[in-house]
Amino acid sequence: MSQLTTHILDTTQGKPAAGVQIVLYQQQGTEWKEIVRGITNHDGRITDWLPKEEVLPAGLYKLKFETGDYYKQLMISSFYPFVEVVFSITDRSHYHVPLLLNPFGYSTYRGS
Repeated sequence: MSQLTTHILDTTQGKPAAGVQIVLYQQQGTEWKEIVRGITNHDGRITDWLPKEEVLPAGLYKLKFETGDYYKQLMISSFYPFVEVVFSITDRSHYHVPLLLNPFGYSTYRGS
């Protein structure tokens, strides 16, 4: 498992959100540099987009969840075309950033 993982739960359907593209960015000065892209698996997770031995340097990062495309595939109208979650990495520990999602709202937290 990589140092950074994520999980999306579609709270309206009560199940994981599979097939969602997520992009990881690192802030460099005033710009955001793309690090990697991934797509959630059948369980709504991305656990292996970084090699498990790779450690991200301390700094600000952003996950961009392509939620509009997900709901478009389900033919469900939604308010958010994407969700961006900005967070800081301060050490070598594991970071898990879950997203609880529905067509008209979302929440996130630091998981374990």
